[in-house]
Amino acid sequence: MISKIKAVIFDLDGTLADTLPLCIEAFRHSVQPLINRSVSDSEIISTFGPSEEGTIMALIPDHYEKGVADYLYHYERLHPNFPVPFDGIEELLAILKNRGVRIAMVTGKGQKSADVSLNHFKMRHFFEVIETGSPKGSRKAEAIKLLLDGWSDIEKEEVIYVGDAPSDITASRAAGVAVIAAAWAETTEAEKLIELEPDEVFYTVANFSSWLLRKID
Repeated sequence: MISKIKAVIFDLDGTLADTLPLCIEAFRHSVQPLINRSVSDSEIISTFGPSEEGTIMALIPDHYEKGVADYLYHYERLHPNFPVPFDGIEELLAILKNRGVRIAMVTGKGQKSADVSLNHFKMRHFFEVIETGSPKGSRKAEAIKLLLDGWSDIEKEEVIYVGDAPSDITASRAAGVAVIAAAWAETTEAEKLIELEPDEVFYTVANFSSWLLRKID
């Protein structure tokens, strides 16, 4: 049972903004010319977990350096064509910050692509700490634990993680914090989230915000 919340850790892709289609498109533009064949969405998504450097290594290990450089180029080039943060996210972050709730981000994205998105959305100032991914695999549980260690004035029972993927639920469980399933993106597979029994599931940012604001009062 989640009672008082003093800190919120957010995922980025699919939670703050609908950036997964952007990631897939950038991977397609960077990978296909180097291997001279088409790459399906499912083939790309199957490599997710590590940062984009890990995805490039899995898809085109013989073209790693160029693949990474091309991905970052296309990610930034295509970014203006994709949506702004989900409706209500910026307002929620502003309220949390104004009310003294600690806000952090733990994302599987690499540092450079996370920087591109945060700069594009003008959202960096909301986050006290930003932990990014690793080419070697998911480090979300480790990153959450690092944040908890730094928040010596907050109990882990007062912290929630908000993410849209099954791996977000397992990472939160491993770190010992409550997890909120964000099922408001079109790309979210809500059934898979529900199977893992998160503490709460929300299908709109508005409903999540209403719930959360009651928990911080």
